[in-house]
Amino acid sequence: MRILAIEDEEKITSLIQRGLKQHKWVVDVAKDGEEGLFMAEVNPYDAIILDIMLPKKDGMSLCQELRKSGVNTPILMLTAKGALKDRIQGLDAGADDYLSKPFAFSELVARLRALMRRQRDKKIDHLKVDNLEINLLTHQVKRADREISMTTKEFMLLEYFMLNAGQVLTRTMISEHVWHENFNSLTNVIDVHIKFLRDKIDKGHRKKLIHTIRGTGYILKNEHTKSSKKNS
Repeated sequence: MRILAIEDEEKITSLIQRGLKQHKWVVDVAKDGEEGLFMAEVNPYDAIILDIMLPKKDGMSLCQELRKSGVNTPILMLTAKGALKDRIQGLDAGADDYLSKPFAFSELVARLRALMRRQRDKKIDHLKVDNLEINLLTHQVKRADREISMTTKEFMLLEYFMLNAGQVLTRTMISEHVWHENFNSLTNVIDVHIKFLRDKIDKGHRKKLIHTIRGTGYILKNEHTKSSKKNS
């Protein structure tokens, strides 16, 4: 995920960069409204964190200009102002959500995820990797045209893998996206669920899709590469 933080307070931008980096997200920073407007219009972002009180161009005006120019990237307003009228003004300007300072970083992450999930759902209702496909609306899963029954947790796990096909996912990343925030990623619960998922997805198929990256995590990809570092 690639995030744009338009914020002039160094402590806040440092917190956002360090925190989101741990979530494997890339964060670009703009320190004033004009720079932020330029970056948001020329680069593709999954979400924008936008402060209201900015040098050169305030966040409200910036948000309105982005929407008028056709930029539909989810925008999270981040500001010290917490009055109801300020929240309404921000939402009316085109923001998708609003978070007041000071904030808990876990809430910032949760809100960003929710915004990107809603944005994704507008555009994607079907995912496919090789002959494995899932319908995000009906929760139907098929491989080679054979329907596969899934528990809720198994579907959430498979959805996360397919949205990130070709990328190595650590146990921490998986736990944060599929389990609750306080879940202990060091337990074997993740490994057990992935074994169940493999039994349903790969069993009986010559080409395996879910692979273990020893000491790191897992990856879903549409090729079977034999390596001493991988255990399928």
